[in-house]
Amino acid sequence: MRLIIAEFVAPLACLALDVWALPPGEGERLVREHCSSCHRPEILNRAQGYDSSHEWRLLMASMLELDEPRADIIARYLTEHFRSKPELYPTLVPGPVNIEIEEWMVPTLGQRSRDPIEAPDGSIWWTGMWASLVGRLDPLTGDFKEYPLPATARPHSIVPDDKGFIWYLGNSNGTVGRLDPVTGDIREYETGLADPHTGVFHRNGYFYFTAQRAGAVARLDTNTGDVISVNTAPRPYGIKVGADDLIYVAFNGDNAIGQINPNTLEVNYFTIPDEDSRIRRLDIASDGAIWYVNSSRGKIGRLDPATAEVQEWDSPSGPKSHPYSMAVIDDIVWYNESGQRPDALVRFDPETETFQSWAIPSGIGIIRHVWVTRDKDLLIHQSSSNRIGRVRIIGGPSALDSADALIDESGHQMVLGQRAGSR
Repeated sequence: MRLIIAEFVAPLACLALDVWALPPGEGERLVREHCSSCHRPEILNRAQGYDSSHEWRLLMASMLELDEPRADIIARYLTEHFRSKPELYPTLVPGPVNIEIEEWMVPTLGQRSRDPIEAPDGSIWWTGMWASLVGRLDPLTGDFKEYPLPATARPHSIVPDDKGFIWYLGNSNGTVGRLDPVTGDIREYETGLADPHTGVFHRNGYFYFTAQRAGAVARLDTNTGDVISVNTAPRPYGIKVGADDLIYVAFNGDNAIGQINPNTLEVNYFTIPDEDSRIRRLDIASDGAIWYVNSSRGKIGRLDPATAEVQEWDSPSGPKSHPYSMAVIDDIVWYNESGQRPDALVRFDPETETFQSWAIPSGIGIIRHVWVTRDKDLLIHQSSSNRIGRVRIIGGPSALDSADALIDESGHQMVLGQRAGSR
């Protein structure tokens, strides 16, 4: 009985705290009415905040539709009580490379768009987790199309195959799903696992995926629907296939990286120094080295699977910077610092052991996954502002000392040559 009561009391206690989280004033009721259905009010205390009603209005417009009077009242209230917090700003490092960030706001507001990928035809796809949909963007025209999924799916991530199908991980209903973009037809495969998370196709034709809450890695035969799984260290997260055909898995519940035989599903573990280390994402360089983000300790690291040697570097914004997503492009490491506001996009050159970083203009949320396109661009997202983005790596000397952003009425945003000095 005590356990049952505790399960109910804890949420109620949180709600009680939330009641007092907002300062009194005009707009308090409207914030609770329109914002608290998706966000706990206390999140405003952790957010970066804005110093003008205009900035708050832009953010609000990416989440929900409000009439002018209510939008104005809420924006003025938020500006008064939740202004920008310099202490949350990332420590930015200048460097020799230019980037260009292009962002699109997706059609359905409040869907928590995330995990964009590039399909073989060059289109960009994403998941709308809260709205249980996947969407397609033509980056040349800006045209969108959204495909509804079963309401219980709440897809976490997606992967394209070479036949044009889009595969999604049904995070809430324990499925792997396949969408036919031509017909809209959906086929779901029951996995019997809680929290299907991130997946990858192997050269052998099987689909491998992590199941975070289940503590398992699984293999799906897409022809038969058969699923074979193996229990692993806690909270398997990111997953990649190496040039050696072995599968590498990051563990967000242990200080380990797993190496999995794709045929037997036997797991070999590499221990990452410090038992408090937690690994969310990883990627693989041309020499076979495994690069990873040590989210809990504010570091990035390199694992040599041949020798088990590990080397780590401190991220520019420090131990609480919470590195999250990871990609290696031409042996240069790219990742984000999600503990800052805005998110910082970070470049690390292993040869010179030097960093460069940029503040992401719409970075009020967390980039949880990135994708490298055929043109070696980087696809990113901002779930909180319902944006999908593409980072073009231009090279050459950086010319600007701050973000130069243009935003049109549809929420499309372009940032050119963005760079900033240290905090």
